[in-house]
Amino acid sequence: MLHADLLEQARTLEPQITALRRAIHAEPELGLHTPLTSAKVRAALAHLPLTWREGSSTTGLVATLKGGAGSGRRVLLRGDMDALEMPEETGLEFSSQFAGRMHACGHDAHTAMLAGAAELLCARAETLAGEVQFMFQPGEEGHHGARFMIDDGLLEPRADAAFALHIMPNSPHGMIAGKAGPLLASADRFEITVAGDGGHASMPHDTLDPIPVACEIVSALQAMVTRKFSVADPVVATVSKIAAGTAYNVIPDTAHLLGTIRTLSAASRAKLHEALPKLAEHIAAAHGLTATTVITPGFPVTVCDARAVDLGAMVAEELGGEGRFHRLAHPIMGAEDFAYVLEQTPGAMFFLGVAPQGADWKSCCSIHSTRMMLDESVMPLGSAMLAGCAERFLSAGFA
Repeated sequence: MLHADLLEQARTLEPQITALRRAIHAEPELGLHTPLTSAKVRAALAHLPLTWREGSSTTGLVATLKGGAGSGRRVLLRGDMDALEMPEETGLEFSSQFAGRMHACGHDAHTAMLAGAAELLCARAETLAGEVQFMFQPGEEGHHGARFMIDDGLLEPRADAAFALHIMPNSPHGMIAGKAGPLLASADRFEITVAGDGGHASMPHDTLDPIPVACEIVSALQAMVTRKFSVADPVVATVSKIAAGTAYNVIPDTAHLLGTIRTLSAASRAKLHEALPKLAEHIAAAHGLTATTVITPGFPVTVCDARAVDLGAMVAEELGGEGRFHRLAHPIMGAEDFAYVLEQTPGAMFFLGVAPQGADWKSCCSIHSTRMMLDESVMPLGSAMLAGCAERFLSAGFA
């Protein structure tokens, strides 16, 4: 069982958790280097008995707490620190001070909640047998920050379990959700260049027009997804940008397609990586043109260990009563680089609903919106959830 007063203790930390979140929100940083945010975290937790490590590739931090009840298991808790390259339109008093940058994915809250969990666990360090690693990670928004921190050796010695939270502004206030198996998709980027031979738009028969070929590839890609991949192992292929031409009366030499492919298994991911270039190349060849495809790998599938999800469900319901935890029926096709951690260490990511109490949560702006906001009063629950997962795992493992 958890300490009965864990959530109440977390609520006493609400002012400092909120203050840290707002300070981070006002000065959002991008990519793998977030020195202002890292400094705020170090300053906020400087009074705690933590040992700190940094790597050479990023400004990521790992703080370690050694329990006072002897050696034992090792558990990792993760929060991400980077923001998005986009404007903010919330009107908040602590809105972004940096033009074109916004914490629209909740990483400011993730970091603040992890700091709160560090406070809670340090306060009961003498009763903990084992070790807690607090992973403050930059570069989640497409920059592979978790992978860089792993490559830098910051997660060694490797934990026996790993947990993370992600806020959801358009989910019910205080609901904690998760699922065993694939939770989030892999996410890869593709670019296709169709090359022909341009000319006058009035004489297409004297050209090799890349535009209709590009359009055919788009249509064929959608048919391929429905005919070569099982609906039981979903695949998403989206062409999000088409660029070609310079004038109304000129057939261009090339057309460019840009998009993303999402899968929920390594097998489908590999199959799609093989099938997509062939499809583009053969359609182009049928019309006497060429097509080249470049696939840039993104994050792998985020796979949650069933034992870790069960542990999280027990913690959530001990904190909030029956019904606090919701088991998702289906994965979400978004992606997360916590997947890199879960490839090496059994664990789980959970979602935390941060819509205002009593609000029509379905109408709230989602993550990555310029108007995304969250109810900060939920953050102590997030800190308690992270601390509770660590406390339970150190005491009993996945039992």
